[in-house]
Amino acid sequence: MSVSRTPDPIQTWRLWLLLLAVALIVVVPSVLLRTASVDSIAAVEQVNHSQQVEAQTYALTYDLRNVEAAALAIAAGVDAAELPRRIADSRARIEPALDTLQALTRDNPSQQVRIGQLRTNVALRMEEVDRILAGTADATGIEALVTRYPIRGIAAEIVGEERGLLAERTAAADATRRHTELLRWGGMLAQLAMLAAVMFFATRQLAGRLSAERSTRRASARAAVMLETVREPIVLADADLRVVMHNAAFAELFGVDGDAVGKPLAEVGNGAWDDEETLRRLGDVIARDRELWDFQRTQETADGVERVMLVNARRMSLPDSEDDAVLVTASDITAQKASEHQIRELNRQLEGKVELVSDVNRELEAFSYSVSHDLRAPLRHIAGFSDKLARQLGDGVDDKSRHYLDVISGSAKRMSALIDDLLVYSRLGRSALRPQVVDLQSMIHDTRSMLDANAHADNPGHVIHWEIGPMPVLVADDNMLRQVWLNLLGNAVKYSAHSEPAVIEISHDREADGSHRFSIRDNGAGFDMAYAGKLFGVFQRLHAASEFTGTGIGLASVKRVITRHDGRIWAESEPGQGATFHFTLPSNLEPTSKSTSTA
Repeated sequence: MSVSRTPDPIQTWRLWLLLLAVALIVVVPSVLLRTASVDSIAAVEQVNHSQQVEAQTYALTYDLRNVEAAALAIAAGVDAAELPRRIADSRARIEPALDTLQALTRDNPSQQVRIGQLRTNVALRMEEVDRILAGTADATGIEALVTRYPIRGIAAEIVGEERGLLAERTAAADATRRHTELLRWGGMLAQLAMLAAVMFFATRQLAGRLSAERSTRRASARAAVMLETVREPIVLADADLRVVMHNAAFAELFGVDGDAVGKPLAEVGNGAWDDEETLRRLGDVIARDRELWDFQRTQETADGVERVMLVNARRMSLPDSEDDAVLVTASDITAQKASEHQIRELNRQLEGKVELVSDVNRELEAFSYSVSHDLRAPLRHIAGFSDKLARQLGDGVDDKSRHYLDVISGSAKRMSALIDDLLVYSRLGRSALRPQVVDLQSMIHDTRSMLDANAHADNPGHVIHWEIGPMPVLVADDNMLRQVWLNLLGNAVKYSAHSEPAVIEISHDREADGSHRFSIRDNGAGFDMAYAGKLFGVFQRLHAASEFTGTGIGLASVKRVITRHDGRIWAESEPGQGATFHFTLPSNLEPTSKSTSTA
């Protein structure tokens, strides 16, 4: 039963009075403080004004003394080039100083009179100084410079006047400052008192509002429980696990006919909820306030189908009493479970296929390794006997026979090199990674030294310019990375053999994701990007063997090493414009302090 409340006239009057008091407390101190602040600033400016007049007077007196002292020194026969300069500098400041003093004291008639006298005496004294400088002054003129036209007394009167004004202004400034502080503290105390009053009335208003909100929440809860439009089954049971209310989805799924309110939950839906574990868990929810999350069970619904249900429950207060109840929701996840089962079956099949492919790859690796080893002995025999036959025939062999022997020997050597590369390729796929700290700068320089020596032996007149940037230190397999650099730099040297000079650039950068990117650029033969897809395949060559030697396995080995280190490799080129090979290594290959110390 709700009770309507009429507005209290006294409360309304207090509220308006409170608002008026707040406005007065905020506005009045603000205006007073602003006025006091303006007065304080004006008083400070007056104090600064008096100090400025005093300082300007002292500066003027100093310049006058400086001029007179220099003039007297000249009259006494002191011959110093510094004296005329001192007189000129000081005289240049005297007239502006008099003008400044006159401007500063324009609101003080007595000071204006003194400054006028001071200006007159200064002019007379400067005339005597001019006579001394011109050499026409006698003893009387020098005495007049010293004794006549007093300056000090007038300056002292000016300073005394300003000091008196300074004392008055300082006292006024102090009084204004004290007045401002009193106003500030008074306003602060008044505002604190008003804040306390506001909090008191706000608390009373809040209490009344909370009472009204509780009534509103109970009414809203009563409506929210009956969510007939929700397609998820919902049931509310009391402490004895008897149905208090349910929605249409619950009735439809579990075949509830008529009104099931008051029935035990275990009897609803032809015993679908008559499960000891489920009822015990729901009892714990309402008795111990333990929420039930994603409790999975199988139930037979009204259509005779066994469904996998996901049950969630929590305790709540009944909307029209003080008793507690348990709110239960049941989600049908049968289709989801079927999908999960299908996915698991597909994964199992996929794992079997992956294992089968792995076995095939291992067999291919073993076959390649075995064949490579078995072919070595016949090749050695062919090469050896062709050499022996050439030596036995000696110089008497004709050109055609010599050609045949050279073809046999060259083919055997090429086949041997091909087998060696196949063994390397096979070993790179089979051997385990042995991570260790690798200084790529040193590795690249070692590889360069070896390639320079080989190139000089094969073509002594060929010049190679190397441009090697700073390289990082990484944790990787040393032998495998050495094979990568040997192949990539060896290719750069080989395919730039017809360029004079050959230029090979090696650089390192960081990608946006933190990975390391290495680039090897040359100015050699290059290749057509239309065939770039074949570049890293086994036995794939983009140039004729007569033009550039090779087996077509080196770049395939490079790709295998980079892939095993979780990197990638690609190339860019144009025919006749050289080629650039890029490869990346992940940032997790950077050495930690522990790995560095271990190394």
